[in-house]
Amino acid sequence: MASDKYRKIAELLFQVEVQLLQLNYWQDAFPSSEALSSELPFSCDTLTFPQWLQFIFLPRMRALVECAAPLPTTCAIAPYAEEYLKHDANVQTLLAHLAEIDTLLTDL
Repeated sequence: MASDKYRKIAELLFQVEVQLLQLNYWQDAFPSSEALSSELPFSCDTLTFPQWLQFIFLPRMRALVECAAPLPTTCAIAPYAEEYLKHDANVQTLLAHLAEIDTLLTDL
């Protein structure tokens, strides 16, 4: 059921935020509009991966969920997250949440 998918995505987005806070990746300062306007995947030229999650991915996905708008049909955030965060041993829960989002959004 579509509403179950939206509900699960919303919960996972909340859990990603919790993990970013617990891992001290959350930041109070908002990036510049130039940094947020990158056209490269994950804004890798202007933002760190945690910043991209906080300031681009989470708000955009929440907006889609709140409006019950069509969700992306492909998603592959977890592999990038694993590579970016490979030196942080405390990110397993965050990676698990991102992998679950990937699975829920990717039509097989």
